[in-house]
Amino acid sequence: MTAETIAIIACAYLVAAFVKGATGLGFSTSALPILALGLGLKSAMPLVIIPSLISNAIVMVQAGHFRETTKRFWPMFVATIPGLLLGLAVLDLIDSLVAGAILGMVLIGYGTFTLFRPGRPIPDSLGRKLAPLSGFLTGMINGMTGSQVMPVLPFLLALRLDPQRFIQTINISFSLSSIVMALGLSKLGLMTLETIWISLAGLIPVYLGTKLGGFVRQRMDAETFRKVILLMLIAFGVVLVGKSTLL
Repeated sequence: MTAETIAIIACAYLVAAFVKGATGLGFSTSALPILALGLGLKSAMPLVIIPSLISNAIVMVQAGHFRETTKRFWPMFVATIPGLLLGLAVLDLIDSLVAGAILGMVLIGYGTFTLFRPGRPIPDSLGRKLAPLSGFLTGMINGMTGSQVMPVLPFLLALRLDPQRFIQTINISFSLSSIVMALGLSKLGLMTLETIWISLAGLIPVYLGTKLGGFVRQRMDAETFRKVILLMLIAFGVVLVGKSTLL
């Protein structure tokens, strides 16, 4: 590994952890655009698994309601697995630039949705019917791009869950996806001992970034900062799509 590669990885971990600490935004969603631009998406995806799992575990312990959430949303969680397997199969067939462009479109859609949050609440009865579809589509997009937020994030927001149950539900989804992704990427030869050691070493900037993000969160207007971060993700998405188009 070159010094430039190490710097890109450390920067991505630090920025993503800072964003997660300051806004609660997903670690993978923030780290992947930087890593994908510097290393290519297929090389980037294994590098976010371990830091993402560690940060998710901390949040899940803090949120509580684990058994209740699992009982309510288990059809969505189970449906995520075949979606992930399908997405990984597609990832193995497509070029890294194309996968990066798909990630770019997901980031643009995610950032735009979260900025404006359109739509009305989904009734609980309809939400139970749509949960497996949400899980399957989220898994498929996750398998192709490494991003874990679409469409599970807007789906859960539309259910109007209270904050702790929302955090627990989406982090269980993130964690399950990360575990299956780790196994799938190992099967594809993308998750190696080298990437594991890099991820473990990266826990240092992850810790520092999370602490710094929490410090900033306490001293800044949260809504303004959230909008800046979302606009940054949209910009990353545009660059990833543009990179695929131009090369």
